[in-house]
Amino acid sequence: MNDLPACYPVPVLRRLTDAALSAVSPDGAVLRHLRLDGDRLTLIGEDGETAWSGDLRSFRRVRVLGAGKGAAPMAAALESLLGDRISDGLIVVKYGHDLPEGQKTRRIRVREGGHPVPDEAGAAAAAEIVDMALDCGPDDLILCVFTGGASALTPALHPDISLEDMRTLTNLLLECGATIHEINTLRKHLSRFSGGGLAAAACPATVLGLIVSDVVGDDLDVIASGPTVPDSSTFADCLRVIENYDLRWRLPAAVWTHVEKGLQGRTPDTPKAGDAAFGKVRNVLVASVRQALEAAAQEAQGCGFRPRILTTTLTGEAREKARDLVDEARRTQAALRPGDAPVCLLAGGETTVTIRGKGKGGRNQEMALAATLALADDEGIDLVCVGTDGTDGPTDAAGGFAFSGDLARLRALGLEPRKHLDGNDSYPLLLRAGTLLRTGPTRTNVMDVTIILVRPK
Repeated sequence: MNDLPACYPVPVLRRLTDAALSAVSPDGAVLRHLRLDGDRLTLIGEDGETAWSGDLRSFRRVRVLGAGKGAAPMAAALESLLGDRISDGLIVVKYGHDLPEGQKTRRIRVREGGHPVPDEAGAAAAAEIVDMALDCGPDDLILCVFTGGASALTPALHPDISLEDMRTLTNLLLECGATIHEINTLRKHLSRFSGGGLAAAACPATVLGLIVSDVVGDDLDVIASGPTVPDSSTFADCLRVIENYDLRWRLPAAVWTHVEKGLQGRTPDTPKAGDAAFGKVRNVLVASVRQALEAAAQEAQGCGFRPRILTTTLTGEAREKARDLVDEARRTQAALRPGDAPVCLLAGGETTVTIRGKGKGGRNQEMALAATLALADDEGIDLVCVGTDGTDGPTDAAGGFAFSGDLARLRALGLEPRKHLDGNDSYPLLLRAGTLLRTGPTRTNVMDVTIILVRPK
């Protein structure tokens, strides 16, 4: 931080952020939901009950397949639990999200690929994962690990769709502010990996899915585009997304042709509930944004704050949601009296940014900048907006801080916050102001967390 006033509560906000991130570490999440007793492996569901149990000696091979920003520590956790019982495996992670030297996996290969826009490396790794699944039989056990980012990292496309087509589509959807649900609806219908495709390829093997949620509502068929989950979306839903953002004549021709064939029944839809592909599949949600918020709430209580979780489903335009959260903080502050304990408000979810300018930033940085503008005349309200994966948008930052009454300091530095916000250019301003948050890759991803500290006036 660049010489921020000592009164700014950066250490407390960082402490609560660290508690939130620690609670959803993918390796810990795996080990909380798998139990090994001799040769018997048991998968524990979200309710604490047994979701599956089997004797590893009855399987010819145990393979690990998966993808996502946090997939590498999940793979390492599986190796630490199962050791040489694992035959082989392959996962794909975002560039820079592999494990450090000395912690790398021995039997499970880790490949890197592009995110959020897919690239050739991810396409090659995804195709190999599908081939490994196709190679499995009824006496194989596949442990699948998925975290946020998996669908972009695994463009195992139908033959009529090129990687360049998928790149163009991804960029169009990101630029128009489409939600992750909408983006994944189209991805699933263009992929042999997503939308239950991996389960279909692996059938009749036994498949256990260990899933870290990065989507609002924790819908398993949306997380990572649901490689091992029945797909509830259809080609008709693809058409609705296309029409909603007026993309029909901007789409690559091959994408539209593929969707059109699906609408006409000439291309099969993704596998649905009841399909035989899911007969030996069990999926468990092992980490979510609620767990992160609950951990931050517990830490806040230890710091003398009264915590309150506002929502785990925060969505909408980032700058507008920032103002909404500031308004809620003001209402909370208005109810406080001198001597009352301060309050910590917590919100989780994933906002969107409609790109109007050519600046650099991410949704959490945009929220922080919008909140800074909103808090120009306030006191006693401070916050941090954090992307739990450590990379907010195409930047090296996780998010940013916003402090009451900080606007005057920024202007004294020669900065123009409103101009930067209008140009979607939050990163340079937060960097210069010293309010950028950098965590480095966290190797997890449960969407975004906003932590707001509210003190009595």
